[in-house]
Amino acid sequence: MKKLVLLALVVLLSLSMTGAFAQGTVNVYNWYDYIADEAIALFEEETGIKVNYMNFTLNEDMLVQVRNSTGNIDVVFPSDYAIERMIAEGLLQEIDFAQVPNSVNTLEWLQNPDYDPEHKFSIPYMWGTVGILYDTTKVTEPVDSWGVLFDEKYQKDVFMMDSPRDALGVALKYLGYSVNSKNPLEIQAAANLLIEQKQKGIVKAYQVDETKDKMINGEAALALVWSGDAQYAINENEDLAYVVPKEGSNVWVDGMVIPANAANYENALKFIDFLCRPDVAQMNAEYIEYSSPNKAAIELMGEEYTSNPNLNPSQETIDNCEFFHDNNDIKLLYDTYWGMVKNAK
Repeated sequence: MKKLVLLALVVLLSLSMTGAFAQGTVNVYNWYDYIADEAIALFEEETGIKVNYMNFTLNEDMLVQVRNSTGNIDVVFPSDYAIERMIAEGLLQEIDFAQVPNSVNTLEWLQNPDYDPEHKFSIPYMWGTVGILYDTTKVTEPVDSWGVLFDEKYQKDVFMMDSPRDALGVALKYLGYSVNSKNPLEIQAAANLLIEQKQKGIVKAYQVDETKDKMINGEAALALVWSGDAQYAINENEDLAYVVPKEGSNVWVDGMVIPANAANYENALKFIDFLCRPDVAQMNAEYIEYSSPNKAAIELMGEEYTSNPNLNPSQETIDNCEFFHDNNDIKLLYDTYWGMVKNAK
């Protein structure tokens, strides 16, 4: 009996020393393909905390799940305007920055973003732009305007993003309006442009995550994409190129936040701090191919990163773009017009 007790004590001591004993879990709700598998494995190895990983495709889907959550979500990765809405709805709890020391690596221009003006609820994870990914073997003219997405010569050759904010935002910018327009006539004009695009047979499909792989395979000439998806595709197919059109676009930030009813707050902080660590931030940036908000990680990546305009756009390009802001007061109008676009015959 004494030997059994001694053996049990040895096992318990061993588990506690490796961090695998009674360390609990962290429930992570993130975009698809938005973190390196090696990063999750390394976090679990170093901390003994089990990562339960869940995915969403759109901010709107994520918001529904967080609102209905019963405490089973600990860390979420919303976009800027969604963070703004979540703060307004009281869906988030403040981050204890003393427990996230690696957050000091955040780029200065993202340390006090207007979607989280007091910088209490979020830490940037990735950022990027929205633009056009195109096949240079199929598109021979210069691509510098959103207008190419509406050109009838690209019949069934354009992938559009299945996202109301992004698709309507692009149409608004092309027409000379703000991506945050709340003017019903401007929103209607943008919707009409997208409806006409569909009725003319230009749109091959509305999709999100599938686009990058389909562009790699040469299945369309043009696509509305996020910059990271564009860079991923370019890495796989040298005939592809990316541009942020001259009319301007959306510059976005995806942040890390903790829901108000999260069950594992301390583990959530550990996970966020881990992702802010320079070597881990580098690992994820190089895997995802989006722009890093982590200045220490950028230093590790060096010239290969800083010389790439897709990942490190010029200040002129950034200044010509807008952040999305919460449009909850007019969301029904956006959704209604987007429904009309999708159902157009």
